[in-house]
Amino acid sequence: MYDVIVIGSGPGGYVAAIRSAQLGMKTALIEKYATLGGTCLNVGCIPSKALLDSSEHFHNATHTFEKHGIEVENPKVNLKQMMERKDEVISQTCDGVKFLMDKNKIDVIHGIGTFLDSNTIEVLSDEKKKTKIEGKNIIIATGSKPNYFPGMEPDKKRIITSTEALKMKEIPGKLLVIGAGVIGLELGSVYKRLGSQVEVIEFAKQILPTMDISIGKDFAKILKKDGFKFHMEHRVQSVKNNGKKVLVKALNKKGVEVEIEGDYCLVAVGRKPFTEGLNLKGAGVDANDRGQIIVNENLQTNVPNIYAIGDVVRGAMLAHKAEEEGVYVAEFISGQKPHINHNLIPGVVYTWPEIAAVGKTEQELIEDNVEFKSGSFPIRALGRARASMDINGMIKILADKTTDEILGVHMIAPRAADLIMEAVTAMEYRASAEDLARICHPHPTYTEAIKEAALSATENRPLHI
Repeated sequence: MYDVIVIGSGPGGYVAAIRSAQLGMKTALIEKYATLGGTCLNVGCIPSKALLDSSEHFHNATHTFEKHGIEVENPKVNLKQMMERKDEVISQTCDGVKFLMDKNKIDVIHGIGTFLDSNTIEVLSDEKKKTKIEGKNIIIATGSKPNYFPGMEPDKKRIITSTEALKMKEIPGKLLVIGAGVIGLELGSVYKRLGSQVEVIEFAKQILPTMDISIGKDFAKILKKDGFKFHMEHRVQSVKNNGKKVLVKALNKKGVEVEIEGDYCLVAVGRKPFTEGLNLKGAGVDANDRGQIIVNENLQTNVPNIYAIGDVVRGAMLAHKAEEEGVYVAEFISGQKPHINHNLIPGVVYTWPEIAAVGKTEQELIEDNVEFKSGSFPIRALGRARASMDINGMIKILADKTTDEILGVHMIAPRAADLIMEAVTAMEYRASAEDLARICHPHPTYTEAIKEAALSATENRPLHI
């Protein structure tokens, strides 16, 4: 009998297991694959960032080195080596998780976990061996898988998902991307930098449609300048593999059918909860019509001893959100009173420049009838940006019109993934825009743009523009 059984070893699952063990609970972790880490470590966050960094190095070698006074003759892409380095990063990271399981004395059981009842799970290994284990508390952390709509079913050959895009054996001459969200733009950026033509087909009016409207507009300009081509307000009707080419048929905003041909088509229209094989009904656990497991404010299902976290529940599908929820549940089970503010979970797009955001968008504030003020500052006005030749982007701060409390921060900037944490920290302590404006920021840095945007939001008095 375990105190806690965690199903799924992604960032949410393995962190929940570690925290449970730290709190003195006997813990087991079930994982169906041979390696730990789930989608994020194996076919998601980690490999995509490895390829993004490698491709950015190549882009700089071919586009900016000469300006910096660095002469390199005819740099070439060795895709095989690039993929091998990516695999090394994955291996090292997954091995690190295995080390943490051993260190915290967590029992790892490989196989597919299926509920027999609310306390009993049967694990079926690859060798078809069945093992039954019991737990006082069970945490479901089975994550998500790539989504697709009728007509765009991946064949994993030329019509691919993010999983196959991370294992390509050739650089596409022309890559079609269905979906202008995070996954599509990140992987599209990888192959654009490596020499592919990239055309993005999107149903919405703007790219990154869930982010602040100014982010989508500004970033589209940056990507177009880099050579991306966009087909906005296009509804995909079918995707067909013709052997050596892929043909996408779509209706444009006028309802006219258009055909777009490429070498590969990446289907990147989001992800959906993965609960196959769990037998939720066997445990009496309820899910909604989107496949999400229904939980209360404590991430507890309708069965009191069963919890669910990460991509299988409501909210953003983000690794760090899953981690925070994993810690929350472990501490809640142990009798503590944990804290998590889902409004302050930052989102990041790891293109270059990077994109990051936290809090409310301008659209959300308008819909909620919240009176706000806005301040922004262009990255190109920074001395640090000119020194590094990273001049694209801006930082935007939204604050309450009456109280000046920061309600949202949105940025396109070099190292935005790191810069956003200043905003998250400030908002966690309910800082005002003036608070940020009065903090001394080091010069020259990219963080100065945060101070300037705060000055703009406070009294419309930025100093350097």
